[in-house]
Amino acid sequence: MSTAPAGSAAPAAASRSALVDPVVDTQFTDHRVPVMACRVRSASSSTSMTPPWAQGYRCHRGAQAGADTASRRKHRAVLTKVLIANRGEIAVRVIRACAELGIPSVAVYSDLDRDALHVRLADEAYALGGTTAAESYLNTERILEIIEQSGADAVHPGYGFFSENTDFARAIAQRGVAFIGPPPEAIEVMGDKVSSRIAAQAAGVQGVPGTTEFLNNGDEVVAFGEANGWPVAIKAAYGGGGRGMRVVHSADEAHEALASAQSEALKGFGRDECYVERYLTWPRHIEMQIIADTHGNCVWVGERDCSAQRRHQKLVEESPAANFPDEVRQAMGAAAVKVAKACGYVNAGTVEFLYQDGEFYFLEMNTRLQVEHPVTEMATGIDLVAEQLRVAAGEPLTITQDGIERRGHAVEIRINAEDPAGGAFLPAPGTITTLVPPQGFGTRWDGGYESGDEVSQYYDNLVGKLICWGIDRPTAIARTLRALREFRIEGIATTIPADIAILEHPDFKAGVHSTKWVEEVLDLTGVSSAPSGAPAGEGDETERGSATPTLKLTVVQPPRNCRATCWCIPKRPPRHRDWQGSDLLRLQRPLHRPALGRERVFLL
Repeated sequence: MSTAPAGSAAPAAASRSALVDPVVDTQFTDHRVPVMACRVRSASSSTSMTPPWAQGYRCHRGAQAGADTASRRKHRAVLTKVLIANRGEIAVRVIRACAELGIPSVAVYSDLDRDALHVRLADEAYALGGTTAAESYLNTERILEIIEQSGADAVHPGYGFFSENTDFARAIAQRGVAFIGPPPEAIEVMGDKVSSRIAAQAAGVQGVPGTTEFLNNGDEVVAFGEANGWPVAIKAAYGGGGRGMRVVHSADEAHEALASAQSEALKGFGRDECYVERYLTWPRHIEMQIIADTHGNCVWVGERDCSAQRRHQKLVEESPAANFPDEVRQAMGAAAVKVAKACGYVNAGTVEFLYQDGEFYFLEMNTRLQVEHPVTEMATGIDLVAEQLRVAAGEPLTITQDGIERRGHAVEIRINAEDPAGGAFLPAPGTITTLVPPQGFGTRWDGGYESGDEVSQYYDNLVGKLICWGIDRPTAIARTLRALREFRIEGIATTIPADIAILEHPDFKAGVHSTKWVEEVLDLTGVSSAPSGAPAGEGDETERGSATPTLKLTVVQPPRNCRATCWCIPKRPPRHRDWQGSDLLRLQRPLHRPALGRERVFLL
C-alpha cells in the first residue's frame, strides 16, 4: 500500500493489488493542504483501513469546504470529532447532525457494511472487521483502537449495541473521550430494569407490581403468578425492544418461558438476568422524552404513544398521545423528570410508562436516544441530537420547560424489511433495487439505505422511518397514508401494507388501541408484501430474456433446522447449484423473499 506524508499530495492511483474507495472528496490538514481521503482495501482481503496519510486530519467534504467553513464561523463546534459506534439510519442521523454543527464525523463498519450509507456520508470511515454484530459493532477493543486512531474526542452510541452498556461508557470516559449519553452510574441504575424500579419507587413513582430481584428459577415465576394473578411477564433486566420478554399465562409455561427469555437476553444483550411483573390486560405504551444537562436543568419534551406493536416491538408511534388528558400528561412529565433526577441522569433519555384506566405505571427508562425520537422533534421543532451534542460538550440546554411548545400532531412509521404475511411478520433480507421516499409538506424520511443497498440478515432490519406532521391528528394520519402509498421500495418485502392497515382501522383512528391490539384485534389476513422489482409470475422469463431457464413452484414453511435465509420447495427441481436436498429443497439465495403458499417463478 502506498503512503504519503502528512501535507503532501496523495498517490495518484492505488497499486494493482489494492482497491481504493473514496470516502470524501477532500480532506484538509490544519494548514489547509488538500489530500485525498480514501479507504484502502487489499484485493486479497476484506479488511479495510484508513491509510496513515489520511488519519488524524479534520475532514470536510471538498464540494462543501467553503460552506463548512462558514458554518463553523456561524455555529461554534461544540466537539472536534465524533465517532458514531453504530450503523444504519441512526448513524446517518447523527452524522447529519454533526455536519450541520460543523463537527467532523467518524463511521465504523463491518465487512458487510463497507459500502453502507453511513460510511458514504461520514467524513472518515474505519473497518471493524467481521460480519455478525458480535464480531464488529460489539467489538469493544477494536472500537477503542479506532477512537485512538481517528482522534475522536466524543462517541455517540446511537441505540442498541453499546448504547446502554456501562462497561463501554466507562471505557470511553477513562480515555478522556466524551460519551454522548448518560454517565455510567445512571446507566447502571436505569439500564437494569430491577434497580430502575427501585430507584423510581424511591423517587415516588410507582411501577407495575413486580419483583425487585433477579429470577433464579421458574419456581419463582410460578410463585409470583399465583400471588398476583396470571398472566405475568418475564423481562430481560438489561434489554429492551421486546427482546428477552415472554408472557406466561399459567404455571405450566413458567420454566420454559424463563429459559427462553434468558437465552434471548444473553444473545441480544450479553446478560441473561430476568425479572417478572404483572402483565396488564389492555394497556397503552406511553413514554416521556426527557433531556438533562450538567448544569442541573432537566425537562420533559413531550410524550409518545407507542402502543401499535407486534411481538412487543413498535410499528407506529405518535405525538401527542390521543385521548390523553392534559393533567395526566403534566403528571407523567413531572414523574419522568423525578426519575431522571433520582439517578443523576444527563443527556437524552426516555421514561416509559404503561397507561390504563386513567392510571400510569413506571415501566423502565431507556438510557439512550430512542428510535422514535423524530416524532417528538416534528411535534416540538427541537433537534434532540443537536441538544445531545451540546450537552456532551458541557453546554446548558437551549430549551426550558416553559419554553417548549408542542404544536400539531406527528406520526412515525417504522419501515422494516419484513413481510406482514397475514400477521406473521417474516424477516425479508435482500437487496433494495429501488428506494424513492415520499415527499411533500410535513413529510420526513430518516433512512439508512438507498437504492442498491442490501438489508442483511445479521442486523436489525429497520430500513428507515417515515414521519409526517399535521395541524391535528386526522391530518397527520391522512398525510402519512398518502406518503405510504407514494413510497417506492422494490426488491424486498416491507411492513408498509400492515402500516396502512393500522392507520386505516377505526380503532386506531379513534385512539382506542393498546399494546395487544395488533396481535389480538387487527385482522391482517391476506395482507402481504411481495417484493416488486423481482420475478413474480409467468412472463418474467420473457422480460429477462427467453434464454433464462425458470422454475415455478409453491413455497412452504421451512423446517426448524433450516436457516432463516432459506425457503423450502416441495419437489426436486432440475439439478442446479442454487438448489440442494431431496424431499424438501432449499433456495439458498432467491432473487426475492417468496411469500408462503404463493406460486413464484425462480430464475435458474
